[in-house]
Amino acid sequence: MTRAIDPEVLAEARRIQLRADRMVTDVMSGGYSSVFRGSGIEFEEVREFAEGDELRSVDWNVTARQGRPFVKKFVEERELTVLFLLDVSSSMAFGTRPAGRERRTVAQTAAQFVGCVAFAAARNNDKAGLIRFTDEVERYVPAKKGRNHVLRLIREACDPPSPRAASRVAAALDYAGRVQKRHAVVFVVSDFVDADCERELRLLSRRHEVIAVRVRDPFAGGVDPATGEVAKLPALGVVRLADPERGVTVEVDLGSRRVREALERRWRDERQRLRESCRRAGVDLLDVPTEGSVADPLLRFFRMRELRGAKR
Repeated sequence: MTRAIDPEVLAEARRIQLRADRMVTDVMSGGYSSVFRGSGIEFEEVREFAEGDELRSVDWNVTARQGRPFVKKFVEERELTVLFLLDVSSSMAFGTRPAGRERRTVAQTAAQFVGCVAFAAARNNDKAGLIRFTDEVERYVPAKKGRNHVLRLIREACDPPSPRAASRVAAALDYAGRVQKRHAVVFVVSDFVDADCERELRLLSRRHEVIAVRVRDPFAGGVDPATGEVAKLPALGVVRLADPERGVTVEVDLGSRRVREALERRWRDERQRLRESCRRAGVDLLDVPTEGSVADPLLRFFRMRELRGAKR
């Protein structure tokens, strides 16, 4: 049975498609194909030994059976699979809109990120798939090639977050490890609110290349795109903050510098704990702000990976 698509979701998907399509050229030139490679080499055939072949490529079993030397021939496996683990819990709907500034919700930013990388994968003839999750896996779209498939992924990413649903990143990581058998590049796109998932990150990174993509509004511990550090809170006076996953509402006096500094310190510490967890798990952490182009942090990430690879 075909699922009906909300007209607003479809309109948002088309907007993201246009933006992502424009950004993807920059992303490709920024190093997608050089940073993410296939899973290595793949066996192609056995053939007779020829002058110039290396002895280490000799297939001794076939050689013994045939009575003359044969070698194994391998080819580089370029095809790659990209898998997005997309958090669609209720906290992902958060977003502030300061006067005179364009800022997206966390969910809209996450959808743009998925669209940008998925189009880059399609242009490189790679496959892309998606897992939508809250405290459980809500939908799994197996990886496929092609532009039409990317458009489906964008529509899935644009579906609104689930109301009053909590997030369990660890459960999604565990599920991905069970359904994705072949090597893949796995982007875990979440706000990582109260995420206790170091063990699952480490287990998944043993087989796959895992990147944690942290998306936060500046008003909730997100980074300032200009500095790359946790954004400073404005002195707004008393504001009411709601936790949609727990159904709790509190009033906070942001007119107090002490209160603002305490919140900023808490968010810096939270971000640092996630960074250390990722480091111990062998996973890269990428912060994507809800302001500006999602391609900018992605390009910086590609450059960092290229430089790191060059030093090895």
